[in-house]
Amino acid sequence: MSVHLHWFLPTGGDGRTLVDRHAYTDGGIRRDRITPVSGVRAPDVEYLAQIAKAAEQLGFEAVLTPTGTWCEDAWLTTVALTQVTERLKFLVAFRPGVISPVLAAQMAATYQRISRGRLLLNVVTGGDSTEQRRFGDHLDHDRRYARTDEFLQVVRGVWGGEPFDFRGEHYQIEGGLTALPPDPLPQIFFGGSSAAAGPVAARNVDVYLTWGEPPEEVKQKIDWIRGLAEREGRTVRFGIRLHTISRDSSKEAWATAGRLLDDLDPGTVAAAQQALGKSESVGQQRMLALHGGSREKLEISPNLWAGVGLVRGGAGTALVGSHAEVADRIEEYHSLGIEHFVLSGYPHLEEAYWFGEGVRPELAARGLLEAGRGPLAGVPAANGRPASAPGGAPLLIAGGR
Repeated sequence: MSVHLHWFLPTGGDGRTLVDRHAYTDGGIRRDRITPVSGVRAPDVEYLAQIAKAAEQLGFEAVLTPTGTWCEDAWLTTVALTQVTERLKFLVAFRPGVISPVLAAQMAATYQRISRGRLLLNVVTGGDSTEQRRFGDHLDHDRRYARTDEFLQVVRGVWGGEPFDFRGEHYQIEGGLTALPPDPLPQIFFGGSSAAAGPVAARNVDVYLTWGEPPEEVKQKIDWIRGLAEREGRTVRFGIRLHTISRDSSKEAWATAGRLLDDLDPGTVAAAQQALGKSESVGQQRMLALHGGSREKLEISPNLWAGVGLVRGGAGTALVGSHAEVADRIEEYHSLGIEHFVLSGYPHLEEAYWFGEGVRPELAARGLLEAGRGPLAGVPAANGRPASAPGGAPLLIAGGR
């Protein structure tokens, strides 16, 4: 089982700080209306294209594109980026509660033809009722997962190429059809830590995603989902969502984490923790429990840092260390059964290079990557990292923030 490496597209904005999203007065759409904050970058298509091209060059298989109020639409943004990339896949996040499952199946089929088979789907059921109501969804937490279960049954049904009927609590479909089914069928990624989420994953998805918890807790999740899937007569693969701060030395990496932490004043942390504490998401509550809102003891497991979760929802942990140490942790998670690693870092452009030049060669040397996938295979190394220019000049030589 090889490791599959994926990166992240920050369609809600990017920068050298963990609080960049709060710096925008208009979501960062127009540069002339951004509140002046050092190092904050608007999520315009030119910048996102830089990240996508870098991810492709560095050998990442796909990029995850988020969904939500403060993000650009994932479908539209990524289909634009398929036109400036060649091989990169796009893991498109979407909410099943705000779109017809038959329409979603049709959109996926069209996307596959436009992109020549580069779509992956990330189903986000939603753990925040306030956010859901903003999109017109008024179901409670458990009923949202029950609806997702039906949604995915319909999507897979209409991909069959024949008229499909379905009658459930949330959807009644008569003759649902995708006239030209997608080829290949997009892999479906899904995450959820609640009792309501587990059976949905077991019955419907290809890859179950967990946020970056300590290895022993990740193993418990894997065992849980694997057991549920076996009862359904299915096999589910596993992935993990993490941030990374990888440097040539452990000292440099932790210094970078420290600078990110220094940007967070107590008021910002307190406000974020209060807002995140209202989430109905069991996964979000597990993230909050890793640090308890405290800046102390944020290394909750070797090289696993919970500082991101002080101010950000969702994935709240980062792998921090030297390239070898980060590779060690990836190898450890891989030994538990994790196949897909969906990674990110601030800023996303620079951190893609740090990981791609530093950690990826470590993983390749350990035989964890599929043979022949390295974009810089055969190019002489320089300064401990693969080269990308004549004369062996490294891709990135400045650490930055």
